[in-house]
Amino acid sequence: MAEQQANGVANDQQAQGLQFAIQRIFVKDISFEAPNAPAIFRKEWKPEVKLDLDTRSEKVEDGVYQVILSLTVTTMVGEETAFLCEVQQAGIFSIGELEEAQLAHMLAAFCPNILFPYAREAVSSLVNRGTFPQLNLAPVNFDALFAQYLQKRQADGQDVKADA
Repeated sequence: MAEQQANGVANDQQAQGLQFAIQRIFVKDISFEAPNAPAIFRKEWKPEVKLDLDTRSEKVEDGVYQVILSLTVTTMVGEETAFLCEVQQAGIFSIGELEEAQLAHMLAAFCPNILFPYAREAVSSLVNRGTFPQLNLAPVNFDALFAQYLQKRQADGQDVKADA
């Protein structure tokens, strides 16, 4: 019976044109550096944490896209780098036919929202393995970031494309 219900849900989604599936989520690249260890462990821990985010996407084939969320966390104690952590969390997504603006939103906001918890966990794990105090990144509102991007593009008189 559960199989019939699952098939019924899938058929309903196809009938409504809601075609989205996660094919795979994976780490594309990962790096952790503690250039000033072990001396940095002897300093008073008053870190300044900087987070840089970037997303990019590419079409793999018709209806299939790779989205890459890049996080770079740089933590400084005074003038010295305590650690630098870089994670490229990627996913392969099947996305049905959408209008250009909807596809751009899916690739630049919806998919990164799915990838962020995985990237966040990878950063936390790497920092922990470096024996630094726990680092939990705050949630990111990719919808708000995409809205800011749209406003900037409109102010510049540019159209929104799926390669956002």
